[in-house]
Amino acid sequence: MQEWIEILLRAILLFGLVLGAVRLMGKRQPSRMTAFQFVNYIVIAIITAFLVLNLIDTAFGIIALIVWIGLPIALDYLSIKSKLVHDMVHGKETILIKQGKIMEENLMQTRLTGEDLLRALREKNAFNAADVEFAVMETTGDINVMFKSDKKPITSHDLGRKVAPQTEPQTVVLDGNIMDEPLANMGLNRGWLKSQLEGKGISLDNVFIAQIDTVGDLYIDTFDDAMQLPMPKVKELVYTNLEKIHADLISYSQDTLNPEAKAMYMENAQKVESLKKKLEPYLMH
Repeated sequence: MQEWIEILLRAILLFGLVLGAVRLMGKRQPSRMTAFQFVNYIVIAIITAFLVLNLIDTAFGIIALIVWIGLPIALDYLSIKSKLVHDMVHGKETILIKQGKIMEENLMQTRLTGEDLLRALREKNAFNAADVEFAVMETTGDINVMFKSDKKPITSHDLGRKVAPQTEPQTVVLDGNIMDEPLANMGLNRGWLKSQLEGKGISLDNVFIAQIDTVGDLYIDTFDDAMQLPMPKVKELVYTNLEKIHADLISYSQDTLNPEAKAMYMENAQKVESLKKKLEPYLMH
């Protein structure tokens, strides 16, 4: 067999083998790997390259490849079952700032300088070290930060306000092509979509992206950037109508001289007010 054919066959065989092995070893982003995992992948790549070019004995190379693929998988399995094994293999996180105090000894252990720490804090939008209550270096080398209570951004939870749960928007048009499955997931169809586009005076060919959010608002981006599109305001209109109904009922109760009618208007005004409060997190956020 000619040499180039042998290399071609080896490359194809090992390509499939390594592809399957990497998938078996789990989904990992290179930036989220530990140092050992990174070295492991490098060794696998080197052994594979040597095998493809026939620079090492095939049997020995396959054995080495099996070891460097099989052992990480076995260690990952044991790490799931045992915290002790997990700590031995992946290490433990290191606390860098605790209760606002920088832990200099831990910085030394992680080979971090003060400048390295400040740069990592700035990457987390912590430009003032005094704002940080707690910071930890993960086993992947990432540094996560918790701000002091008075430095955290205010959330709806802090304000005691309910907000509606959000789900991912469904992309129903991409590059001018209608996506039927996302439409079906929202309980809609092509007829509904086309009627919406016609109502806005937009042709399907001019739609770059169209998405539907949780409450059914349709966002459209067109290829023609000069085209001005009205922003979806379905939620705001529903809330405005509820407010108008409430105001009308109050007005009717004040205008009528009939005690029964006055009581009926006030009762329904209270019901509308209660409904408005329940729907406010879903309509106004």
